[in-house]
Amino acid sequence: MKKFEFTGKKVADAQFRAYGSSLEEAFANAALAMASIMYDYVKIKPAEEREIKIEGNDLQSLLYNFLEEILFLLDTENFLLHSVKEIKIKNNQLEAVLVGDTKIENYELFGQVKAVTYNEMKIEKEKDIYMVQVVVDI
Repeated sequence: MKKFEFTGKKVADAQFRAYGSSLEEAFANAALAMASIMYDYVKIKPAEEREIKIEGNDLQSLLYNFLEEILFLLDTENFLLHSVKEIKIKNNQLEAVLVGDTKIENYELFGQVKAVTYNEMKIEKEKDIYMVQVVVDI
């Protein structure tokens, strides 16, 4: 008799890259990439706004905290992100206006992001393009 066996590979994370002509645009696109794992952000009505202020010790922790704040708003207020209206990054501080809807029952959710990770996180600039790479637990 076997003690155990592995019957299949379970996917536990998702990795994405987001791009922008500015660091702010790359961060905003990372938020949309993360949202797209859970729902179709394009279909979310721009019914409400949330102003957020985030701090970090460096750009990676700022990105981490920004994405975690979006997950927090989903978990506590059912806030589904449609877009990032404004975003400013200066001295490891981020201020943004998020646009979305809290009528979660009106939308199809098809996935869940449990947490953002630092695993393989990158923030790079090549020529005039910023790239952020993020792995999230699903």
